[in-house]
Amino acid sequence: MKKIEMSFLPDVTVTCETCGGRRFEPETREITFKGASVADVLAFSAEEALSFFSFHPRIHHALSLMCEVGLGYITLGQQSPTLSGGEAQRIKLVTELARIRSAGRPGVLYLLDEPTIGLHMADVERLIRVLHRLVDAGNTVILIEHNLDIIAEADWIIDLGPEGGDAGGYIVAEGPPERIAGAETHTAKYLRRFLTRGPGNPADNS
Repeated sequence: MKKIEMSFLPDVTVTCETCGGRRFEPETREITFKGASVADVLAFSAEEALSFFSFHPRIHHALSLMCEVGLGYITLGQQSPTLSGGEAQRIKLVTELARIRSAGRPGVLYLLDEPTIGLHMADVERLIRVLHRLVDAGNTVILIEHNLDIIAEADWIIDLGPEGGDAGGYIVAEGPPERIAGAETHTAKYLRRFLTRGPGNPADNS
């Protein structure tokens, strides 16, 4: 991509007319592996690349983890500055899970801020399984989160309130989900309804 500076307007990026946005010169793209050039491989989504790299255990494992945390749609060549905050956090989770398998890293503290933002409900379930794997490996996970699917899975909840902004910031309830559901807070009201109805109701996370 080429960046064009506009005097009084935001910069504009246009596709390079030489490589067509494929980053490499024709001589480089002529070299292929399993019928794909390096440009083709970088254009693969993680899900597409999963079968392509089935012969390589280390790469295949990393791609499998990306799919597990709901990042199967991200292309291998996507630049990191274009990732959302939630996507970047989940990429880091993939890195940590890969380390757990290769060397083992118990006793690590993970602090995540709203990792479910933008995730489909099915991907939230995948993320929950990944978080449980981190905890089962002997680590501690602390999340700042509003998604009830995640909250209901927590071992311990710290509910801040009683309102938002300047009217909040105080601990109004703490404990396991069942204890929080019996409190008189905004979180308790929705969590109580969620635990009664069960996950999967679109109204639960409103």
